Amino acid sequence: MFSDSKIAIIGSGSWATALAKILISKNHSINWYFRNPENIRFFEANHHNPSYLCDVLFDMSKITLYNDLDKIAEESDILIMVIPSAFLKESLSKLTVDISKKFIVSAIKGIVPDDNLIVGKFINQQFNVPLDSIGIIAGPCHAEEVALERLSYLTIACPDVKKARAFALMIESSYIRAHISDDIYGTEYSSVIKNIIAIASGICNGLHYGDNFQAVLVSNAIQEIKRFVDKVHPITRDIKGSSYLGDLLVTAYSQFSRNRLFGTMIGKGYSIRSAQLEMHQVAEGYYAVKCIKEINQEHNVNMPICDAVYNICYENISPAIEILLLTENLR
Repeated sequence: MFSDSKIAIIGSGSWATALAKILISKNHSINWYFRNPENIRFFEANHHNPSYLCDVLFDMSKITLYNDLDKIAEESDILIMVIPSAFLKESLSKLTVDISKKFIVSAIKGIVPDDNLIVGKFINQQFNVPLDSIGIIAGPCHAEEVALERLSYLTIACPDVKKARAFALMIESSYIRAHISDDIYGTEYSSVIKNIIAIASGICNGLHYGDNFQAVLVSNAIQEIKRFVDKVHPITRDIKGSSYLGDLLVTAYSQFSRNRLFGTMIGKGYSIRSAQLEMHQVAEGYYAVKCIKEINQEHNVNMPICDAVYNICYENISPAIEILLLTENLR
């Protein structure tokens, strides 16, 4: 179905770089958008991303680099969005080309602030892309391990499972296993909330809570995720699958988890701003927790862990006090 399609990656961070590696290792040629022209010049001279996964060298004969969003959209059939959700709306505001007939893939595990929309729904509403032409890349897959070619599992979610399978075949390799799902809402909301849970996990780590408590926190967290996704999109799904529970586990525990790192810094006493400045990366969960809090005002799902992270990040409640209160709500 996508055998002759031209693929574009919109974004230049670590996950965008890992996806470029995956696609080029399958002998695909790609178009790749960088916002900063200086990074393009560096890439062309040195054959690697100047800021992320710098050890990954690329065959430049298979890459065309762009700084013009309209031009890359015009010349591509599949657009893979890998811009942090907090900046997605502003970045795509420059896009004037009609993309409604293209296949759009979101590799963004976040939610669009102000609109309070998951990325798939935002693309659907903002650019008139039908939901069955929107795919979601989900699952436990840190960019750093992809760069090292460690075996990883991805789930491609799309209401049109034929398109999901076709895209999955494009990225499967010796170190990438790709499965499919039609649960575009559940996989996206789950991937959003697990970043919030990872912040909670990091805060607890910074406060010196141990592994025993972390296990309780995460086991309660998957129940929290299930309550929410079942409320907002009630279909039959196996919450124990890798695109739900697996993604939660790796984000809550991994050394590569930026959300966990952000939370750890908060738990150790950093201010929100100082943690953001020191990380040099976006912790999606910080923005997501405000959006989920606002969305949940309509649904009234019991979400004590997300509420605790919101109170710490936006109500300036002491992390030590808030987590102590949270411990009374966990079982």
